[in-house]
Amino acid sequence: MRTEGLSTLPRLDVGALGALPVDVERPTYERAALGAAIVHLGIGAFARAHLAAVNEAALLATGDLRWGIVGVSLRHVDTRDALAPQDGLYTLALRDADAAGTPRERLRIIGALRELRVAPEAPSAVLERIAAAETCIVSLTVTEKGYSHDPASGALRFDDPDIAHDLLTPAAPRSAIGFIVHGLQLRRQRGHPPLTLLACDNLPSNGRTLRGLVLAFAARLDAGLHDWIENECTFPNSMVDRIVPRTTADDRARIEARLGCADAWPVVAEPFLDWVIEDRFVAGRPLWEHGGARFVADAAPFERMKLRMLNGSHSALAYLGATAGFATVDAAVGLPALRAFVDAMMRLEIAPTLAADGLDLQRYRYRMRLLERFANPALRHRTLQIAMDGSQKLPQRILDTVRDRLTSGDSIERLALVIAAWICFLGGVDEAGRPHAIEDPLRDALAALLADADRRSAPGFGKSEAERHRIACICALGPVFGTLGSDPRFIDAVARQSTRLREGGVRSALAAFD
Repeated sequence: MRTEGLSTLPRLDVGALGALPVDVERPTYERAALGAAIVHLGIGAFARAHLAAVNEAALLATGDLRWGIVGVSLRHVDTRDALAPQDGLYTLALRDADAAGTPRERLRIIGALRELRVAPEAPSAVLERIAAAETCIVSLTVTEKGYSHDPASGALRFDDPDIAHDLLTPAAPRSAIGFIVHGLQLRRQRGHPPLTLLACDNLPSNGRTLRGLVLAFAARLDAGLHDWIENECTFPNSMVDRIVPRTTADDRARIEARLGCADAWPVVAEPFLDWVIEDRFVAGRPLWEHGGARFVADAAPFERMKLRMLNGSHSALAYLGATAGFATVDAAVGLPALRAFVDAMMRLEIAPTLAADGLDLQRYRYRMRLLERFANPALRHRTLQIAMDGSQKLPQRILDTVRDRLTSGDSIERLALVIAAWICFLGGVDEAGRPHAIEDPLRDALAALLADADRRSAPGFGKSEAERHRIACICALGPVFGTLGSDPRFIDAVARQSTRLREGGVRSALAAFD
């Protein structure tokens, strides 16, 4: 985050809008008249680059100002502290490159954030917003780990410390699920109408998953509340596709120079955006079509396509790329052998599992467009950012595809290399011995598991048998691997690829697929 004291320029705020360069898009509606019909939990860069941006387009196109956003940070003060002095305004920088590879960007000031809250500071204020009669939508981008669930089974983890706390402390919850259910409880008690809960995170059937978690929590509180939520509130599934790298100091300096004023927390994203949503909104919705959203009866095929093709390939590039020493995705995909590997993985091992969904991937050049997006040199999307929270991401990005392939008796060797690369990445150093941090909610458990697997596989085994035993120990982690951890076909494939990685490195492992 950048603080005001680091710049001699005036701060971006409502008063600065009129002095911005003419090529910078900005709000033209009366921001003082914005309502607060949307409460968004997890107001980080991803939400500000897609939901708020699409909502901004709807506000500009329709003039229906009911649909302002109350942004809620569930953990940290950074976003509120950066944007509150700016009247909630921030810059969205859409970056790509021209035919010659020269970076270019378009700047847009987003004004859709009416209010910013930090949940731990004032949990009652967040509950009041969810319970308010004018609230029609509660949306979420809290990352996979923010759902307090078991990634392999999808079940709510009642042993999660935040969930256990929230069941006993209705006035001051900590988790997204706790805030939602206790807010809905207040809403029902006051006789206010039901609303829509919209998950925007990378989870399979994210709306259905959220619904199951909310109902499981509500059932522990009040059977009547459970039934009211189940029968009256809606949980549409959705799929969001936009690459949003972490904003850097260089980004802020470049954007500041363009604006002529200081923006403490701009957001950088690619121009591409695809947001597919099931049109089930019990209390109405903005006309997000004006921002490029697509409304469908069933989002599941689009979710699977994105999770497996884009997110699965992103994870492959992250773990193989970071292990090989590549700092960014465009650099990783610039290695011909790695690009060819990801291309073949999508074509030969992932796309066949999507055939029954009826989406014509070939017609839309989906695979080739992904490779082009990954190669965008203007984004500089860091591999370590994508590599975070692998225990929460890999079950839906890679392991569901593995299950489908094994069911049909097909090869999983490329997918197995991604899992082997993740395990290698968890060692905390790349091939050159450079250390990297492991950011994962299961970090301590994973570290202990790796150490135990190394100890148990060392004595009395030949080299290949020892590696298979080691991988079997790691894959026994139920919250990540579920029943795959006991499938010898999966263990054998991961052990083969892990052996190649450990003995010859990333390039040697990739060469085996030539």
